[in-house]
Amino acid sequence: MDLYGDALNILKETSRTFYIPIVRLPIGLQEAVASAYLCLRAIDEIEDHSELDNPTKATLLRAISLTLQAGVDSFPIDAFHKGLSTHEDILPEVSLRIREWAILAPATIAPRIWDATAAMADRMAYWAERNWKIDNEADLDRYTFGVAGAVGLMLSDLWAWYDGTQTNRTHAIGFGRGLQAVNILRNHKEDLARGVSFYPVGWSEERMHQYARRNLAMADAYISSLPLGPAMDFCQIPLTLAYGTLEALANGKQKLSRSDVIALIDRLVTSDQ
Repeated sequence: MDLYGDALNILKETSRTFYIPIVRLPIGLQEAVASAYLCLRAIDEIEDHSELDNPTKATLLRAISLTLQAGVDSFPIDAFHKGLSTHEDILPEVSLRIREWAILAPATIAPRIWDATAAMADRMAYWAERNWKIDNEADLDRYTFGVAGAVGLMLSDLWAWYDGTQTNRTHAIGFGRGLQAVNILRNHKEDLARGVSFYPVGWSEERMHQYARRNLAMADAYISSLPLGPAMDFCQIPLTLAYGTLEALANGKQKLSRSDVIALIDRLVTSDQ
């Protein structure tokens, strides 16, 4: 199977939510966004891995970052092997194949994706070493920027690279932060069960909802300024699901059901046609 066909299969296995907007993108941009998603998913799986201790996570993440920083026009076949080989028996396929995802994007934009992934891996290593301890809102802003707001910035660069689409970069950060805040709300009980809380000290669920909605308002502004085209088509889906999740949580559900997700996406896709 060709690399991109294989990448689509892995993408579908790891996130049906993002698989849908990615495969709707035009060729070229599609490979770039898929490359970015899979690279970031590769390091995210290490950050969240239940069988790795925090120092080991930090070591693996920094090894990936250093390898990405050494990229020129590609990576040797064994470039990431040394950093990951000690735990290849427990790491998921999406993490072990990060070299393939890194070279999936068109050569004219791939280094931007390497840069974003390397920087995020370093930030994840920092947070793993402090066990994701969030003392105050500034810490929360740092964390949500490091793992999501920066993704908004990278996406803005991808839109500009593809067809010259210009965006408000502050709103792009809010777009990422808002989505991450919703994830924090959705996963709060599971996080507590593993000894981690992303809520600042003393924060209630209501205050985290307010934080999420404040950032999602910037996400609304981000999307409303986009011209009709692939960037808008892509961004509308995760934002719609974020608002749907907030509504579900407010109604006492733990998360959106699979049928809820499909219904929201179908409604959005139908309205765009």
